[in-house]
Amino acid sequence: MADVSHRGDLTTHPDVHEMRARYDKMLGRRDVALIDAPVFLVGLYCVISPWVVGFAAAQADLATHNLIIGIAIGLVALGFTIAPERMYGMSWAMCAIGLWMCFSPWVLATDPGPGIIWNNIIVGVLTFLLGLMAAWQVRSSRGEPGTAGREV
Repeated sequence: MADVSHRGDLTTHPDVHEMRARYDKMLGRRDVALIDAPVFLVGLYCVISPWVVGFAAAQADLATHNLIIGIAIGLVALGFTIAPERMYGMSWAMCAIGLWMCFSPWVLATDPGPGIIWNNIIVGVLTFLLGLMAAWQVRSSRGEPGTAGREV
C-alpha cells in the first residue's frame, strides 16, 4: 500500500504547470457567468409581465406569447449555466428574440396600450443587450481578432 501520510508542497509536482494552465483555462471560461442570472430574471419577468402590467385577460394572445417567450429565455439561461460551452452560441438567438419582443405588441395584439408596448420594448431591449453581452464574451474568450486574446 502506498504511503500517503506525507503531504508535500505542490510546487515540486512534475505536472504543476499543466495543472495551473488547466485551472486558469477553466476559470477563464466562466467569466460569462455574470450574464446567466440577469437572463433568467428577464425571462421570469417576461412570464409574469401580463399579470404585472394587467393585460392577461384583455390581450390573451400576447399574454400567451410572453409566457412562451419568457420560458424560452429562462431555458436559455438554464442552458448557459449547465452547458455554457455549447449554449453561448444561442446568444445571437437571444438578440433575435429581443428584437421580436419589441415588435410583437403590434403584430399580436389588437390595439395595444402604452403599458403593453413599453413592457415588451423594455423586455426586448434587455434581452437584446444581454444577448450581445453573451456574444461579446464568447468572442473575447475564443481569442478572435480584435479581442482580448485569451486562450480557450
